[in-house]
Amino acid sequence: MAMLLKHARASSSLLKQHVTRAHLLSRPFTTTEGHRPSIVHKRSLDILHDPWFNKGTAFSMTERDRLDLRGLLPPNVMSPDLQIERFMVDLKRLEVQARDGPSDPNALAKWRILNRLHDRNETMYYKVLIAKIEEYAPVVYTPTVGLVCQNYSGLFRRPRGMYFSAEDRGEMMSMVYNWPAEQVDMIVVTDGSRILGLGDLGVQGIGIAIGKLDLYVAAAGINPQRVLPVMIDVGTNNEKLLEDPLYLGLQQHRLDGDDYLAVVDEFMEAVFTRWPNVIVQFEDFQSKWAFKLLQRYRSTYRMFNDDVQGTAGVAIAGLLGAVRAQGRPMIDFPKQKIVVAGAGSAGIGVLNAARKTMARMLGNNEIAFKSAKSQFWVVDAKGLISEGRENIDPDALPFARNLKEMERQGLREGASLEEVVKQVKPDVLLGLSAVGGLFSKEVLEALKDSTSTRPAIFAMSNPTKNAECTAEEAFSVLGDNIIFASGSPFSNVDLGNGHIGHCNQGNNMYLFPGIGLGTLLSGARIISDGMLQAAAERLATYMSEEEVLKGIIFPSTSRIRDITEKVAAAVIKEALEEDLAEGYHGMDARELKKLSEDELAEYVKNNMWNPEYPTLVYRKE
Repeated sequence: MAMLLKHARASSSLLKQHVTRAHLLSRPFTTTEGHRPSIVHKRSLDILHDPWFNKGTAFSMTERDRLDLRGLLPPNVMSPDLQIERFMVDLKRLEVQARDGPSDPNALAKWRILNRLHDRNETMYYKVLIAKIEEYAPVVYTPTVGLVCQNYSGLFRRPRGMYFSAEDRGEMMSMVYNWPAEQVDMIVVTDGSRILGLGDLGVQGIGIAIGKLDLYVAAAGINPQRVLPVMIDVGTNNEKLLEDPLYLGLQQHRLDGDDYLAVVDEFMEAVFTRWPNVIVQFEDFQSKWAFKLLQRYRSTYRMFNDDVQGTAGVAIAGLLGAVRAQGRPMIDFPKQKIVVAGAGSAGIGVLNAARKTMARMLGNNEIAFKSAKSQFWVVDAKGLISEGRENIDPDALPFARNLKEMERQGLREGASLEEVVKQVKPDVLLGLSAVGGLFSKEVLEALKDSTSTRPAIFAMSNPTKNAECTAEEAFSVLGDNIIFASGSPFSNVDLGNGHIGHCNQGNNMYLFPGIGLGTLLSGARIISDGMLQAAAERLATYMSEEEVLKGIIFPSTSRIRDITEKVAAAVIKEALEEDLAEGYHGMDARELKKLSEDELAEYVKNNMWNPEYPTLVYRKE
């Protein structure tokens, strides 16, 4: 009898542990509220005009009665799948008709149609975006978002996001309470000063923040009611916009110095006062401010800069993937000779991250860090950067080549990209210059002498017209024994005889959604270099050996939700190891540490928002 009682108590204890663990994994957390009824304080036409709650023809008859909608909609209750089918038929029919003349490309017409859907029914919009992510990610994000930003004043119909301007100084703390959401998990903010490779687009840069947050929702499952695109309008130095009477922003030259910093400081204080747990992603700030603002805020606030750190992470993942594609172990990365074209915020961000990665693999000490520096040759608009250059950019200085060493290599200060490639014979040619066509036929020809059995070309600048070269140009000059990656999407190249030149899109969307989601679900106090490195390394190992040996180093965007889950889990794990995690919504760091790898993956997956119509319940305010 005593033995039976002992077994019963043990079974009860095991059952209790199992139930507790199951409860931890399934409890409502951040984004799972979409599965529960939503309380609304409006009815009738007000509901139909609210994109957060509108279901269109999918409202059930019970909801139509409860919300005073009977008679305001056609009587046929459609399933969400049928709604999407009807929308897709419409979209295909309207694509050409929606064009504003022959100069308006189809991609922009698609953006207009999707934007109209976004304006009237958010759930269905994200349902379409997730289901057709390969087709529509290039429409809501790069490269089409560049066109959208260039034309935003004319495309603007319905307000989306918030605008904090130089005229609002002293008012931002109260302004932030004008936003209707009680909880905001993710903000993407820009000042419009360097949109993609298109330069200063002023207030029209809000389009990039909207596009990035669409991917946070689609790829990371961040609840769309808890994201906020933000424009900090401090003026513009784009003379064309300053003279345009239809321009929507402040028509004055950009603030600079302490005046500029005061505006951004006030914005950061305001948003973190109202939403202490929010994550702020800085996007498309000119190089002059990108690094300065990152260093100013990163140890105080939960923030990161996607151009500096996200681009760097994706490039690191690609560079490590290229080592694998050459049939070598990733630990051989510190032996790679890398020529970098471009020394702006993205270029320097990649250089710093690559150097840290090499140093860590070499022992993570001062000697390793010094040794890693010698693997990079940086070329900017004035040519190869050396220690002999006058007025050198402080951020580029650590990568300036030693003059004596250069002479031994047959190089000089300001040597052209072609000269550098000829003399260095690099394993990797990495472009972050925003100069379309920079990798000319002559530069690509010079890469034929590379000491690598399979050199890698990374033409990473966006949008497409700014890519350093196209996939077709690279493969036509160098044949199929190369690895090719780009920032914008290119089609694979048919090389004949059954050979395919694989085009890898090194898109930031592989990383930033997972970095944001992992930070959110861990409750990390800050976003550390280690968390960003963990994200990059997880992406680098995502592809199978068979895939990388074919030259496929980045996955298809159709797998973006799975990629994001795995990157987020890696970020959470690193935050726990660095003791930065504080937990979130009842799941504290101690409980997170108890989860196995499988449980952690399940935890992430369970807490990603899915576009499902919630049951709506009306209640008076």
